[in-house]
Amino acid sequence: MDLKLKINTDQLPKHLAIIMDGNGRWAKQKGLMRAIGHENGTKSVRQAVEASAELGIENLTLYAFSTENWNRPKLEVKTLMKLLVSSLKKEIKTLQDNNIKLLAIGNLDDLPKKAQKELKEVIESTKDNSRMILTLALSYGSREEIINTVKKISLKVKNNIISPENIDESVINEHLYTRNLHDVDLLIRTSGEQRISNFLLWQIAYAELYFTNVLWPDFTKQHLYEAIIEYQKRERRFGKTSEQIN
Repeated sequence: MDLKLKINTDQLPKHLAIIMDGNGRWAKQKGLMRAIGHENGTKSVRQAVEASAELGIENLTLYAFSTENWNRPKLEVKTLMKLLVSSLKKEIKTLQDNNIKLLAIGNLDDLPKKAQKELKEVIESTKDNSRMILTLALSYGSREEIINTVKKISLKVKNNIISPENIDESVINEHLYTRNLHDVDLLIRTSGEQRISNFLLWQIAYAELYFTNVLWPDFTKQHLYEAIIEYQKRERRFGKTSEQIN
């Protein structure tokens, strides 16, 4: 049975985030170079994007490259950047055909110039698309994002643009990379690891966490459906009691 049929489309997460983990291990298990794992991982990206758009999920954010990933072997980083450029070129038609808007968050100035150029072009060409927002977290670290947010707000306080008394969650949200996005409702991490790895720490405050042993290159639409079915079984209380919710 297609698991998609078990999903209640009235109770979808508004914002789904995925930590795409396990490319290297997938390749190692098969006696292949890590680069092959990353290449095969792009197929799973397409599966996740298509499935999310088909279901009607409004926001999908993918952890594509962290600030810590710059510490990986130079050849692997170079391969990942080349893959980013080639994937953007290859998938532009898919984004347009599916009416998907692309955004990117992170310290994008750290990316190679060619990757920055390709990214800007795809973001510009999809800016009017409205079916779903696909956000790539690139050279992204949540602690760095929060530090930058504190700096921006501090500067505004110093210049009497914002009063300290008026700083609340909405002010902080406005200064984050994700200021135009809904808080994360469901966070998926593949490969069996059960940690957040400095990803959207502020934005996942009330997210449901779903961990699967499936390595990212093996992740399919059916695996995404499984995660959403599990999400829909959970009771989201946001600090209230079950009786208050029901």
